[in-house]
Amino acid sequence: MSKGKKLSAKEYLGQLEELDIKISQDLERLEEMKTDACCPGGIDYSKDRVQTSISGDKLGGQVTRYISFNEYINTEIDRFADAKEQIISEIRGLHEPHYMQLLFKVYVQFKTLKVAADEMKMSYQYVRNVHKKALAAFERTYADLYYLS
Repeated sequence: MSKGKKLSAKEYLGQLEELDIKISQDLERLEEMKTDACCPGGIDYSKDRVQTSISGDKLGGQVTRYISFNEYINTEIDRFADAKEQIISEIRGLHEPHYMQLLFKVYVQFKTLKVAADEMKMSYQYVRNVHKKALAAFERTYADLYYLS
């Protein structure tokens, strides 16, 4: 775990959504790799064959890259799960129901403040104020906020 610059509570908590986005993008890339490996294309027999040496197993290389990338994604998913549990635990450590509820909705469930306000049956302005107070309380409670990875 490398420590870089100190983060604000908002930046620290926002890491979960960033990790989630990266995993989703990687899963899309994995699906493309799977398609490429499963549909290697045809062979053009109309051209004269010039090369007589073995050029390597293109399909085997694609499958190997796919498996390796799949293992990488599984590692990233494990990291995400660990980070999520850590952040949930830290949010619950605030011991203030409105703070815990709001921070969970925004930073674990990735909901907007507007959606959270509607679900909590509170005005948007009130929820904005609670959000600011909750982030300040989080920073007071957890002074050393750094990147999770």
